[in-house]
Amino acid sequence: QHKYRATPPIKSPFPKSLPLSYSPHPPNPWPPPTPPPARGSREFDVVILGASGFTGRYVVREALKALSAPSSPLRSLALAGRSPSKLAAALRWASSSSPSPPPSIPLVPADASDPASLLALARRARLVLSCVGPFRLYGAPVAAACAAAGADYLDISGEPEFMERLEADLHPQALESGSLLVSACGFDSVPAEFGLLFHSHHWTARGAVPNRAEAYVSLESERRIVGNLGTYESAVLGVANVEKLQELRRSRPRKPRPVIPGPPPPKGPLIEHQKTIGLWAIKLPSADSVVVRRTLATLTENPQGLPGVNESEDFAEKRKQFWSSVKPAHFGVKIGSKSILGMLRFIFTGLFIGLLGKYSFGRKILLKFPEIFSLGWFRKTGPTEEEVRSATFKMWFIGKGYSNQSVASQPGSKLDTEIITRVSGPEIGYLTTPIILIQCALIVLGQRENLPKGGVYTPGIVFGPTDLQQRLQENGITFDVISTKTDQN
Repeated sequence: QHKYRATPPIKSPFPKSLPLSYSPHPPNPWPPPTPPPARGSREFDVVILGASGFTGRYVVREALKALSAPSSPLRSLALAGRSPSKLAAALRWASSSSPSPPPSIPLVPADASDPASLLALARRARLVLSCVGPFRLYGAPVAAACAAAGADYLDISGEPEFMERLEADLHPQALESGSLLVSACGFDSVPAEFGLLFHSHHWTARGAVPNRAEAYVSLESERRIVGNLGTYESAVLGVANVEKLQELRRSRPRKPRPVIPGPPPPKGPLIEHQKTIGLWAIKLPSADSVVVRRTLATLTENPQGLPGVNESEDFAEKRKQFWSSVKPAHFGVKIGSKSILGMLRFIFTGLFIGLLGKYSFGRKILLKFPEIFSLGWFRKTGPTEEEVRSATFKMWFIGKGYSNQSVASQPGSKLDTEIITRVSGPEIGYLTTPIILIQCALIVLGQRENLPKGGVYTPGIVFGPTDLQQRLQENGITFDVISTKTDQN
């Protein structure tokens, strides 16, 4: 028997039907009438919003594992969305692999176009996990409600404009209310961020100095690879709003850039044959590079990282040591395939989205026929369970730099050292993303005193000094050193 708590309908100032270029900012026009309840006294540890969506169902399944673990800090969970019947179906699906019946979990009505319902929801939760993409259309009011209610917030967005606008609009309020807002807590962009941090530590351990690190993403499967439809929709809308992102960046103060020894990397060819790892690759316009740059900018301003709201002395020392071993480097991401023919699907999908996404009619047909314009890479029905289980990813980090500080400080020195590391794991959208999101949530619940009081930040700067990497490794996402070499000439 599911608990069901209805919220009285309130007319929303936001349109029910959102146009493709809609961006609801400033997000929440209704501040809370009374101070928000203390975080420890709230009804739910975690609320998953958008739980009935493709990715949301898998997030629920991962959350149920944590809910049943004896020592888990997750003790109370609720699912939220527009349709209670769909939420109930998602809960049944998520618990279908368990021999016991579905647990009694409250289903709470909430609508991303109704700020009042979101604010009421956020006031009942310690932490809201948002799966309501595309985030450019539906994400901002959710984060705004959390900032107003003093609730923590994590999402799985991979949309640069949404994330940067969130920082511009909500950072001051989140600082004041003690609401920690962290986007990109999924495959976008934790493997890239933590893969780069892992990579950087190995340069420091050798006394070497990195100049650049290029990440190569390889998606593999014994069956057909089917991408997350939300990723496709976000890419289409991203093209439509690229000028808004540029305008936003021009309107904000420039963040400090880290000092990186040596020259910037050359542009290189459109299609690269990276023989070292056996991949053909092309530049991937993902959020990873943007998120990494934001983390490095924050680290430049705060060389010892961000102190926790009530961190222990031991953790403070750990945090300082962790960040002292991270060296900045130029960073980029490419997507790779083992054959040149495999690159054609990436190229043609990018061309279709880049050309048609600029126009309203083009966006309509792109979103109506994703399977055609992605050459089968994305489809509205999503992947089958067998396709999800058979898929894996590898993210290779090929770093180049100097063997020591002395070489790095000499003008015109050649890059004489190469380190290759790798992050690998299960399917990216429905397995890896829920694992990452739930492990981040467990850290927020169990180690909140070691995290910043509030504000809008990236996953790397918030979770870097915690045990997130260890948790990911325990859940099937591995971090490995592949090779190191130094040119003796």
